[in-house]
Amino acid sequence: MSEASAERKDWADLLADGRLPRFALICLGVWLNAADSLVTATIMPSVGADLGGYAYFAWATAGYLVGAILAGASAGRISELVGLRSATALAGLVMAAGCVMSALAPDVGTFLAGRLVQGLGSGWISGFAMVAIAFLFPERHLARVFSAVTFIWGIATLIGPLFGGVVVEHGDWRDVFWLFAAQALVFSAAAPFLLGGERRGPRGPGIPWLQLAVLGVGVTAIAVADVLKAPGASIGLVLVGILVLALVVRIDHRAKVRLLPHRAGDLTTVLGAGYFAMFALTAASMGFAIYGPAILQQLRGFSPLWAGYAIGAESLAWTIAAIAVAHAGPVWDRRWIRFGAICLVASLVILAATMANGPLIWVLTGGALMGAAFGFSWAFMSRRVLAALSDEDRAIGSSAITAVRQTGAAAGAAISGVAANLAGFSQGLTAESATSAGFWVFAAVIPLAVAGTWASFRLTGSATAASP
Repeated sequence: MSEASAERKDWADLLADGRLPRFALICLGVWLNAADSLVTATIMPSVGADLGGYAYFAWATAGYLVGAILAGASAGRISELVGLRSATALAGLVMAAGCVMSALAPDVGTFLAGRLVQGLGSGWISGFAMVAIAFLFPERHLARVFSAVTFIWGIATLIGPLFGGVVVEHGDWRDVFWLFAAQALVFSAAAPFLLGGERRGPRGPGIPWLQLAVLGVGVTAIAVADVLKAPGASIGLVLVGILVLALVVRIDHRAKVRLLPHRAGDLTTVLGAGYFAMFALTAASMGFAIYGPAILQQLRGFSPLWAGYAIGAESLAWTIAAIAVAHAGPVWDRRWIRFGAICLVASLVILAATMANGPLIWVLTGGALMGAAFGFSWAFMSRRVLAALSDEDRAIGSSAITAVRQTGAAAGAAISGVAANLAGFSQGLTAESATSAGFWVFAAVIPLAVAGTWASFRLTGSATAASP
């Protein structure tokens, strides 16, 4: 049998026995989560001009992610309590409601509140998708499912900012949210039918309210940090927020109703190293999507659409890299995880040096390297973490992949926001503030990328290979 024939047979097996509708719903959910999370990248200059609030640029993403984190972290337990179909349908309705709030917003406060509600719905959608993968697909298909999810995520993060740029170029930024509301309603209506045949896991002990409350405090502290004008207070609040996040892991270790799998905070295990690598690498990557479009529009005269195309280099490279390594065997997957992490560090160095006034080709190269870093590594990281979960922890551990990633995104958005605002961005979008932010937004997170690279090496090392 030829390699192409074997490939077609593997995909046919993946989509057989009623798995096609489940796979389709998961892909739609990944699209909604990824595209809506970054759609504000190219519309925020227009939102700022209409509603004000330039100092709140990062909150359009960070506020969304606060809701997404809390929802994603609780998704595993909620799916155990009420069932995957009902929970997924409700998640679509919540996201649609948030989109309507932003579309009708008369001021920036209402707009950001809508983004928070969108995050709640999207976080549940994404978390339930991971639970569906863990429970509804045989282990032999996990590699291909994660490769497909990575591919869809890359496409969505490419099209999301471009979609926002096209709408702003030819219409009103509010139309973006009306269109996402319609998609979320379609998702909600389809969920009860497309998730037919779900296998319920063991009924969980309840919702870990204490851990969720502490998690909310930590994430909110980080989000608030980027609107404070005092440099010391901003940096201090970010550090406090990160310490509170670490406290969540400690509390969870002793709790009867757990939010995370056993040993999720132990960096000597696959789970601990994997979750930390996901957190740190995601956090280090957020500044490009949030601040890149505004900097390009101010310093290089790009339109919102062309700024979206430039930022889209990250997502395009992500997708191409994911396709290129989708069939890598067990020996190569550890190499791709490590290579991807190194690519991210290199991308930040390039962007810090060239974003403000360097040759555009180097800006595009830096963005492409950033995307390729995740395309090379993400599916393999997720697969290793999922394979390390016990049956007891399968629901909460699979949804935690999304929650950890989104926590990193929120932390990264806030850290980049602090760096940008300390560079003068909160005082208005000027050539001077954009130039300064073009360096500090990327330089400030290089230590995070280095830490994530260290964790990715631990994840793929012999010390963690056999850990539970």
